[in-house]
Formats: sequence, structure tokens, C-alpha cells
Amino acid sequence: MTTICQWCKDLWLSFVSSIIFYTSIPLPYIEGLNFKRVARLAPVVGLVIAMLLLLIDIGLTLLYVPTFTRSVLVVALWVYITGGLHLDGAMDTADGLAVTNPERRLEVMADSATGAFGAMAGVLILLLKTAALTDLNPQNRWFAIIAACGWGRWAQVLAILRYSYLKPTGKGAFHKEAINSPFDLLPGLLLLLAITTLTALLHPQNLTFVPFTVLAGITLSFITGSWFNYKLGGHTGDTYGAVVEWTEALFLCSMTII
Repeated sequence: MTTICQWCKDLWLSFVSSIIFYTSIPLPYIEGLNFKRVARLAPVVGLVIAMLLLLIDIGLTLLYVPTFTRSVLVVALWVYITGGLHLDGAMDTADGLAVTNPERRLEVMADSATGAFGAMAGVLILLLKTAALTDLNPQNRWFAIIAACGWGRWAQVLAILRYSYLKPTGKGAFHKEAINSPFDLLPGLLLLLAITTLTALLHPQNLTFVPFTVLAGITLSFITGSWFNYKLGGHTGDTYGAVVEWTEALFLCSMTII
């Protein structure tokens, strides 16, 4: 019993640490927080973010806010809830990739100043998300938001596991130390599959749409991580954020196809 209680306590502290690290959600100070393994719970944090976004979206719907305006507000709050953490990484990564000299790319990415290519990447990501949410069938909108948040962060865990970390230190270095086994991918994957299965059971009319999200999520998770690895020869904390943002944006766009 003592072992189970300790395990539950450690899990709870890891979850709270993940919320604090990955979001701007205000939480009271709790003693014993451990940030070294927060990446393992990133997909769970994604679902928490999605739930908040859905509550906001539902509230705006009840106020008869038009779809496009509602989508803009949801995406803006999406950035706010995450503290812009992943979007900042995507913008820094774009600035780094714009440099023709591979040896200077990490130096440029570490610069806090945002360049032209970073700004363009940030605007493009926000536009893609807003356009996709606007074009989605209303009955699939809520599930697309949940799935996008979940798969985007599972893609991050996948990239952490599969590829080398390019810097000896950094905000993403401890992620690489924590994610070192394929079994670390299973909790997030099983959670996403469970949500997908439940959605299919509750909405049998979506039997084509829902399973397609699993294929899209897994495919895009591999593609985004491998593309940044191909361009840079590995990953950093910034590219982990870029993987999240581009997986979310491209996932939502793929959902508009059906």
C-alpha cells in the first residue's frame, strides 16, 4: 500500500510539474516538484490544454460568436495557455534554418531576437490553425482540437526518443535524459487511442473520420521530427517546440480533407 501511495504521489507531482513547465496555467506552489521527467506527460498536458480550449469554444458558441472570429480567439488563447513556449521554439528554429552556414544555426536559434523568417513561420502557423478550425465540420471541431493537442505533444516525445540532442546543456537536455526507451511512448499513444476509440463509439457516424486521425497523427509525428533532424542533424529545445506547433497545424489541416 505504501508503494502504491508513493507511486501516486510521484505521478501527481510529475503531472503538476508538467502543467507548470508547459503552460501558463497558474498553480499554487507545491513542495517536491520534479521537472526532469515532465516530457513523459506532455500528451496528457496537451489534453488538459484542449479541454480548456473546448470550454472557451463552447462559451463563445453560446454567445453566437461567428466561426472565424471564434477560431481566431481560440488560437490566440491556445498561444496564451502555452505561454508561447512552443511557438517561440518554432520561430527560433525557422531563423536558424534560414542561415546557410550550418555551424551558425544553433547560435542563431539561441538568440532571443526574432528574425524575419521566424516571424513568417509564426504567422504561417497561426494562419494555418485558424483557417483549419474555420473550415472544419462543426461536429468534428472539438475532437480535432483534442487530437491536435495530443498528437502534437506525442510527436515531441517521439522526437526526443529517436534523435540526438545537439547541445551539451539547454532547456531540452533533461528531456533527452528522461526519454530513453520506446516504452516511454506507450502511455501517450494508448491515451490517444483510447480517446479515439471512445469518440468512434459515441459517434458511429464518424467511423471514417476518427480512425483517419490516428493515421494522420502518427504519420505527421514521424515526418515533422525526422524533417528537423534531417535539416539540423539532431534536435534542440527549440525544435521540440517546432515539432509540436507544426504537427498541430498540419494535423488540423489534414482534418479538413475529409
